[in-house]
Amino acid sequence: MLLRAAQPNDVEAMHQLICELAHFELEPEAVVIQPADLLRDGFGEAPLFRCLVAEMDGSIRAMALFYPRYSTWKGKTWHLEDLIVTEAYRGKGLGKALFAAFVAEANADGVRRVEWGVLNWNTSAIDFYQKAGAVVFDDWRVAQMDERALADFPPNEF
Repeated sequence: MLLRAAQPNDVEAMHQLICELAHFELEPEAVVIQPADLLRDGFGEAPLFRCLVAEMDGSIRAMALFYPRYSTWKGKTWHLEDLIVTEAYRGKGLGKALFAAFVAEANADGVRRVEWGVLNWNTSAIDFYQKAGAVVFDDWRVAQMDERALADFPPNEF
C-alpha cells in the first residue's frame, strides 16, 4: 500500500471513486462534478480541498478528501468530505490507513476538530468511526440548500 497526496493526474480515479460512493449511497444521479472540476478546484492556484489517496496493486483504490473550516467555538477545523474505499478493496486496511494519515495531518496542522457526516444506515462506517474514537451524534441534523434552492431563494419572503 502506498499513501500519498493526490496529484492532478489522479482526478479520473478520484471521480470514479466518487461515482462509486454515490452508487453505494443510492444516489448515482446526484454526482454532477466532473474530473475537470476536481482538477480546477483541487489543484489550481487556491485549492479548495486536499486529498490523500491510497494505491494498491498499482492503482488508486481509496481516497480521503477534506477541506478547512472554521468553528466559532474551536477555531481551525477540517471537514472530511469523503473517505472512500472501492468495494473490492474494503477490509484490507486502506480506510484505516487513510483515516490515520488524515488525523496525523490534522494534528500536524494544529487543527482543533475534524468532522464529517455519515449516513444513519451505514452501520459499518459508524462502527469504524466510533472505534477510531469519534462521537457520532444523534441530535444534530444536516441542513443543505442545493443549486435550485439557492437560485430560488426569496430574500424578502422568508
